[in-house]
Amino acid sequence: MSSSPRTAVAALLSALAVVACTDAAPTATSLEIPIEASLATSAADPRLMALAGQKIFEDTDLSLRRNQSCATCHDRAFGFSSPNAQENAHGGVLPGSIPTRFGSRRPPMAAYAAFSPVFAYNAEDDVFIGGNFWNGRATGARLGNPAAEQALEPFLDSTEQALPDLACVMWRITKAKYAPQYYNAFGTALKKVEFPVSTSAICQTEGATVPLGPKQRQLAIAEYDNVGRALAAFEQSEIVSPFNSRYDAWLNGRGKLNDEELIGLKLYEGKAQCALCHPNAGQRALFTDFTYDNIGTPGNVENPAFIRSGFIDQGLGGTLTRDDLRGAHKVPSLRNTDKRPHPLAPKAFMHNGVFKTLEQVVHFYNTRDVLPVCPAGVDFRDPRFGLTCWPAPEVAENVNVDELGNLGLTPKEEKAVAAYIRTLNDKQ
Repeated sequence: MSSSPRTAVAALLSALAVVACTDAAPTATSLEIPIEASLATSAADPRLMALAGQKIFEDTDLSLRRNQSCATCHDRAFGFSSPNAQENAHGGVLPGSIPTRFGSRRPPMAAYAAFSPVFAYNAEDDVFIGGNFWNGRATGARLGNPAAEQALEPFLDSTEQALPDLACVMWRITKAKYAPQYYNAFGTALKKVEFPVSTSAICQTEGATVPLGPKQRQLAIAEYDNVGRALAAFEQSEIVSPFNSRYDAWLNGRGKLNDEELIGLKLYEGKAQCALCHPNAGQRALFTDFTYDNIGTPGNVENPAFIRSGFIDQGLGGTLTRDDLRGAHKVPSLRNTDKRPHPLAPKAFMHNGVFKTLEQVVHFYNTRDVLPVCPAGVDFRDPRFGLTCWPAPEVAENVNVDELGNLGLTPKEEKAVAAYIRTLNDKQ
C-alpha cells in the first residue's frame, strides 16, 4: 500500500465528523460521536442497553460449561484484551469453554472497538475501511454495527464459548439475575419464546439444537441480535472506552507529559510515521485509520492452530478471497496497547501474539528491512529474534514496504516512541 492512500485516509479521519455505523457504509469514522448515534439501528435506550450489555459481558453462564464470559478474554486490567499470562507469553491464542480447544488469533481489544464503521471499500483511496475482527469478517452490514455483529460470534464458536444454539444464549439470559435489566432495555418479547422443558440439557450438549417452531425461532434470532447491540453499547460506554488516558488529560490541559514522551509524540507524528496508520488528530482520536495492512509480521510457531495444522493467517485476503489482500490484518487502535495491571504481567502483541513487548514492536517497525532474515528455525523464542535478524513474514505477499521497515530511529528514539504510546493507556 502506498503512502498517498494512507495520507488521504488520515486526512479524512481528521477532517470529517463521522456519522453512526449504518448500512450506508461511511468511508471514514468520527472521532467523537454520541453513544446514541452509533446505536441508532435500535429503538432501545443506549444507556439501558449498556447496563444489560455489561451483565452479559461478565456472565460465565453464557458458555457451554458455564466457565467463560466475554470478560475472560477481554479483561479490563489489560485494556479489555487477554489476561492469560501463559498464552500471552507463548501462543497468544486463548482456550475456550472446552479448555483443550483454541482459536487461531489473539483476542482483539474490545475497548474502542465499537467506534469502527461498517466495512466498506473506499474506491478513491483503494482501501477497505471498517468492520471488526482482525480479518474484517464482522462487517456490520446486517445490523449496521460491526461491534454488535462481532459480539455475537464467540457464544456459538466451538473454540470459544461453544454454546450449541443461539436459543441457549437467550434461554440462559431469561434465567439470569439480570434478566430484568435486559427487559428494561429491549422489552419483554423474549418472554414469548416458548423454550421446551429440555432446554437446560440441550444447551449442555454440543451440536444440539433447541426445537423451536419457525415463529419462535425468528423471535429468538431477533432477541439474539439485541444481545449484540447490548454488548456494543457496553463497549462504547465510558467503562470500556473512557478516553481518560494521560495523553487525553495532557491534550485537554489537565496533565503533563514528560520530556521523553513529548519527544516520542514528535517522532510518532514525523520520523516514525506511526500517525499515517494510527492517526492521533482530534480530541478523541482513536489511533487507527480502520484499514487493513500486511506489515510482514512473523508467524507465531506456538499458535495452537499452527501447531495443529500449519495454519497461515490470510487475514482480510481470506475473508474476501483476494490474493492481493493476503496477510492484511486490521490496523488496531493503539489505545491501551500496553495496558497491564503491573509491569511484569505478560502481554502479547499483533494478531498472532508473536511480539511480547512494546519495545519489540517498535524495533520491528524500525528495523524489519535493516536486519537480515533469520535462518530457518529461528523464532521469537530464540535470543537472535529482533537482535541479529527477523524471521520471514507469516505471509510474504503484499507486505507494506513504504511506511515501515527502515525508519532510521536510534535506540533512544525507539524508547521515546514506546513511552509516548504508553501514555495512551486508560486509567483503571
